Amino acid sequence: MQREFITFEVEGQLFGIDIMAIREIRAWTPVTRLPSVPDYVAGVVNLRGTVLPVVDLAARLGWKATDPTSRHAIIVVHVDGQARGMIVDSVSDIVTIAADALQPPPATSGDAIVPFLEGLAAIEDRMVMVLDLKAVGASEDLAIAA
Repeated sequence: MQREFITFEVEGQLFGIDIMAIREIRAWTPVTRLPSVPDYVAGVVNLRGTVLPVVDLAARLGWKATDPTSRHAIIVVHVDGQARGMIVDSVSDIVTIAADALQPPPATSGDAIVPFLEGLAAIEDRMVMVLDLKAVGASEDLAIAA
């Protein structure tokens, strides 16, 4: 069995998301900031009449917050019945990976990113970190923003 992923970059690192979870990829749109939300919640945007919470993925992964420009993109995903946007540096490609090629992240790593990963896969000469979207979107603050 094979799975397809959209790959994208954040802070120079290559990530993947299962293509079945993606609703659309949008050009950067300025967000409306919300008070009293975690620093990784960039704000909300209007998605055809629906309020879409947008997460700064770099900040969510424990890296420095993104200073978005027109070169950034928002990947809109559908997780647990809700749409959410994620700010990424760039969208790269669609790749197909054999299901058994996806390996678990190293258990010994103390890196804060590990809880957000479903696994790792080698694509040519690069390593793709496949995100666990439920872990990335697990927050009551995001549900409130939606």
